[in-house]
Amino acid sequence: MLDHIGLAVTDIARARAFYDQALKPLGYSLIFETPSQVTHTGGTWLGYGPNGKPEIWVGDNITPGQGYHVAFRAESRAMVRDFHAAALAAGGTDNGAPGLRPDYADNYYAAFVLDPDGINLEAVCYAPE
Repeated sequence: MLDHIGLAVTDIARARAFYDQALKPLGYSLIFETPSQVTHTGGTWLGYGPNGKPEIWVGDNITPGQGYHVAFRAESRAMVRDFHAAALAAGGTDNGAPGLRPDYADNYYAAFVLDPDGINLEAVCYAPE
């Protein structure tokens, strides 16, 4: 079972502005900030999640890697569309418009965006209509 994910970013202020806006439609918010004085990387880490528990951490002062992909579960197709719109408005790049992906699974409705560092983020809903 997955507990949390950590992602390296190049600019923590830019990442905060992006993730604050992009994850809001999915019910995620900034829950915790670990300042550079107490982290093992010497960088700042921001913890986002629903219901008061950080599930995704973004931090700076480390080199971003290639091939990151994070998929967030959405409760409705509207949430998927709202995530996509919010992420684009926050400076993300479209990497797959909201829609059904029948090759992935039945009722697989998803949207993809790249964050400012090129991390591939997805919101997916399995509910029919």
